[in-house]
Amino acid sequence: MAVNLATLVYERVKQDIFDFRLLPGDRFTETEISERTQASRTPVREALYRLEHEGYLEVMFRAGWRVRPFDFLQFEELYDLRIVLESTAVRRLCEADARPELEPLRRTWTGPADERETEMRVVAQLDEMFHATLVQSAGNREMSRVHAEVTERIRIIRRLDFTKAPRVDATYQEHAKILRAIVQRRADQAVMLLRTHIEASKAEVRKITLHMLHEAREHAGG
Repeated sequence: MAVNLATLVYERVKQDIFDFRLLPGDRFTETEISERTQASRTPVREALYRLEHEGYLEVMFRAGWRVRPFDFLQFEELYDLRIVLESTAVRRLCEADARPELEPLRRTWTGPADERETEMRVVAQLDEMFHATLVQSAGNREMSRVHAEVTERIRIIRRLDFTKAPRVDATYQEHAKILRAIVQRRADQAVMLLRTHIEASKAEVRKITLHMLHEAREHAGG
């Protein structure tokens, strides 16, 4: 039971980080987490150390825990890795005989503007699904595994990208162009569009400030 409870606490705290209820630099104690999750100290401690191992938290000597501040250099390196993985996947898709996985993406990203999702969390999830589907459809399981790990590590940054309406609109337009290039088997164009799209998100990472994080928390209803 303790192991299952630790997993639940782990998922709750991790989701609080992704949903901006806990911001980089926020401090808290094991007692506070125990009260919030109605769990005893043992599963709470297990969950927090797991999150520390994954790079989300850090222990403050005699001062509880802290959400790890953003490492912007690491984020930029992860975005560079995304470009490598997804560019390779797009080239393979342009050469593939059959690509049935692209039809659901086409319906989502090329439909009428008045049918688009606008809620931040939903658009962020759809965006992740778009890029994950491109990589998965390329058929290399190891590429998909690494891409999934990268996706999780940059999730909080990507969600910030969707707190502004212009970025949401741009994402719909850019995804539609990438899909059209893939369908037309224009590999060089598809890769160029994809790189430009990811580089735009990467550029937004550099603009992130504490004020933006607090705005995101308010936007998320935290």
